[in-house]
Amino acid sequence: MRLAVAQIITGADPAANLELIRDYATRAQAAGAELAVFPEAAMRAFGNSLADIAEPLDGPWANAVRGIAGELGITIVAGMFTPGRNGRVRNTLLVTGPGTNTSYDKIHLYDAFGFSESDTVDAGTSPVTFEVNGTVIGLATCYDVRFPALFAANARAGAQINIVCASWGAGPGKAEQWDLLVRARALDSTTFVVACGQGDPASIGQGSADSAPTGIGRSAVVSPLGKPLVTLGREPQVALIDIDPSEIAAVRSALPVLANARAL
Repeated sequence: MRLAVAQIITGADPAANLELIRDYATRAQAAGAELAVFPEAAMRAFGNSLADIAEPLDGPWANAVRGIAGELGITIVAGMFTPGRNGRVRNTLLVTGPGTNTSYDKIHLYDAFGFSESDTVDAGTSPVTFEVNGTVIGLATCYDVRFPALFAANARAGAQINIVCASWGAGPGKAEQWDLLVRARALDSTTFVVACGQGDPASIGQGSADSAPTGIGRSAVVSPLGKPLVTLGREPQVALIDIDPSEIAAVRSALPVLANARAL
């Protein structure tokens, strides 16, 4: 499978962000990618209001992403916001492409490092996997990467790849934690991990909004044995990689952590 990691930097305007998705997905498709992965908050960057742009999965923004995926014949994963309970929104990953139409609501909310995502976001409850040309892929969003059980659950549901879409907050030690966590989750689940984060706004001369987690870049693709296969910097860019899901069987034979795990 050839996939694209689209490390973009979104702003407040969902229409402008949609054009970023169109641009990067077009580049990915031209390079032969079957799947283009975009970050969390691709619809609107954190640090801006969310409730006023949240829309159902059959709303105009989501349908526009579907239109792009349909035109290009490529599967797209992109972060958006959908209506939640009690005036909150849900932090949702939209997945759309040939024969694919699903979504994942972020389970673990980022109430950490001085940020309270649960003030405005309603948590999801269920893991989600989907298929692209026979390859099973699990989904996770940002703070989810600190919770190994989600990645293992996706793997037990058949996932050979786990995708993490993020808008990772900056701060002392945070970049190093991100690098460590995406590698650890690959080892925990013996899956490839595709970690796509928002780029760093400072890399293009933009400031960050208060303490909002607007992104640090450092997107990566990691092998099921924890080896970085792709590592990006801070700036917006698209990276292409070919992944062979058939490698998973050999890795799990040599390192059967899923089979060996015991309930405690």
